[in-house]
Amino acid sequence: MSHQNAALTPRHRLKVAKLVVEDGWPISEVAARFQVSWPTVKRWVDRYLVGESMYDRTSRPKTSPNETPKTVTKRCVSLRMRLREGPVQLAARLGIAPSTVHRILTTARLNRLSYVDRATGEPIRRYEHPHPGSLVHVDVKKIGNIPDGGGWRYVGRKQGEKNRAATPGKPRNQYGGPKLGYAFVHTVIDDHSRVAYSEVHDDETAITAVAVLHRAVGWFAERGVTIERILSDNGGAYRSHLWRDTCQALSITPKRTRPYRPQTNGKVERFHRTMADGWAYARCYTSEHERRDALPDWLHHYNEVRPHTACANQPPFSRLINVPGQYS
Repeated sequence: MSHQNAALTPRHRLKVAKLVVEDGWPISEVAARFQVSWPTVKRWVDRYLVGESMYDRTSRPKTSPNETPKTVTKRCVSLRMRLREGPVQLAARLGIAPSTVHRILTTARLNRLSYVDRATGEPIRRYEHPHPGSLVHVDVKKIGNIPDGGGWRYVGRKQGEKNRAATPGKPRNQYGGPKLGYAFVHTVIDDHSRVAYSEVHDDETAITAVAVLHRAVGWFAERGVTIERILSDNGGAYRSHLWRDTCQALSITPKRTRPYRPQTNGKVERFHRTMADGWAYARCYTSEHERRDALPDWLHHYNEVRPHTACANQPPFSRLINVPGQYS
């Protein structure tokens, strides 16, 4: 359709052309009668002579050499659905510009994670401590263990129940089914750099939490980070005397969030969501042991390779200034 301010509609364009070609009117007289320019009448006459339509041509080019290949577009959409990563992270995987990824996701109506993933609906309030170690967040992520052969998320409910029942070496409940138990991922993440340290254990007791803290302090110290304060929720392990005494011995000031307010500890909560999508449920693991073995490689990718939007699209390690060998 022609635009609303067009002087000639397709019907009048055809009439103009017929007056010139069939009735022999001069182009100048037809232009004056219809109050359009001489080149306008000539354009529709030429189209009529070659048998073309009187409707507007599409502005789309016949060829687009720089068009994004369909295979890349399909892979971008697939990765978005599976990994729930943003344009910057997907661009690094696909080797294209983040703006191109955003255009693809917008066209596919996947440009907001709320369309494909969990969303709290809470407004985002960003803050950041001035240097690494000024504050670290700590929390525990509880996930179900995977039976041998794969869990129901990938093999289906029926096969998942069969794999669950066939998993050896597990205690049985009152109905004879195996108790697979849970895996507890203990995480310590730096507020400024977003560098994360995680371990998987079979419990979330104070003894385990304290042991993880000792190892995390040493791990961060090797990378030039001295932990000054630590923020946790109100879990039993973090309210224990053992946790308090350990923090005091390590010269760390312990802090706790307001009860029933996980948003205060939002950085580690968001990391656990990223970890769940990128590691815990990223692919079909055939056993719990296989999934736990995959955690160190994923943490390395997250800390040193994966672009982070809060770090100016650089990996979290780029914000650490005293990492050995960083400037060699």
